[in-house]
Amino acid sequence: MAIGTGIFLIAIGAILAFALNESVDAINLFLVGWILMGAGALAVIISLIVNAQNRKHTTVTESRTESPQQANAPQQQGRVTERREESGGPVA
Repeated sequence: MAIGTGIFLIAIGAILAFALNESVDAINLFLVGWILMGAGALAVIISLIVNAQNRKHTTVTESRTESPQQANAPQQQGRVTERREESGGPVA
């Protein structure tokens, strides 16, 4: 949501800075447009950094070792080994 807000601020700022030919005595619309574009760029950068820190990556490796099957055995004999590796931000 923050990325969308940042893009929205950049778009509104660009409209105020470059496309608007009106002038208001109390407000410099050109400066307000540049401020909004800067705030939008900062919002996009901060949201990308926060999202990259919250990314969690889990790898599961499973290996099976089976012994020779017996003809009368109803279940398979063997051993399953599982290894989990987690990297990324803290678990929430």
